[in-house]
Amino acid sequence: MMPLSGEAIRMMNYVDDVATTMRRLLAVAPALTNEERKRVSDYLRVSSPNAQEVLLILEKTTAEKVAADKK
Repeated sequence: MMPLSGEAIRMMNYVDDVATTMRRLLAVAPALTNEERKRVSDYLRVSSPNAQEVLLILEKTTAEKVAADKK
């Protein structure tokens, strides 16, 4: 395997930071009222960019790079 660049390592650290934040949200969620949980979930749902959007871009650019390298 090829070693990772510093930028890739930093991005992976950001992913770790996001996962830590999500664990904190899950830990606090039971203490919220139903209305609060609904409002937070609505807020999270419309946040942008979200993890799914970032994942799609990473996968798309990877596929494009692989296709370009084959040419």
